[in-house]
Amino acid sequence: MNPLKALNPKFLQPNQAEAIAPDAPETSIVKPPFKKIRGGFLMLLGYALSPLCWWNDLVFNLPIAYGFGYLCSRISPNFLIPGAIAGYWLSNVVGILLMQAGFLDVVQGQSGDRNLKKELFTGVVTSTLYTVGIVLLLHFKVLETPLFSFNP
Repeated sequence: MNPLKALNPKFLQPNQAEAIAPDAPETSIVKPPFKKIRGGFLMLLGYALSPLCWWNDLVFNLPIAYGFGYLCSRISPNFLIPGAIAGYWLSNVVGILLMQAGFLDVVQGQSGDRNLKKELFTGVVTSTLYTVGIVLLLHFKVLETPLFSFNP
């Protein structure tokens, strides 16, 4: 027998494979359907909250941002607008993170391969860059907002 085949679990009898690696995790290409469904749901929810969706602001993000700003204004009335901005930013971050988590559930082989710190960092950086980009477009008057463009 070829020595390379001797240690490969595919070529061993069931009792021999357990003797070599009794606690080895089973790797399976087939995933449970519930994990793919959960991943699809997370991707859909993340898309609805993310800045990639054009209609989400009116339906999801602005009510969430206003609610977060309202909660912040309970501490001090001056915190309404900064709290709403922070709530809007957080809803975008959560949307991107949910899309990443859902995508990885659908595509990735094993859940143990995930790096939560890296995913969180990527989501925060992506949302921050998006927010900075929108603020720059507003600052240089490429985009106009009716709320800030009126003269009293």
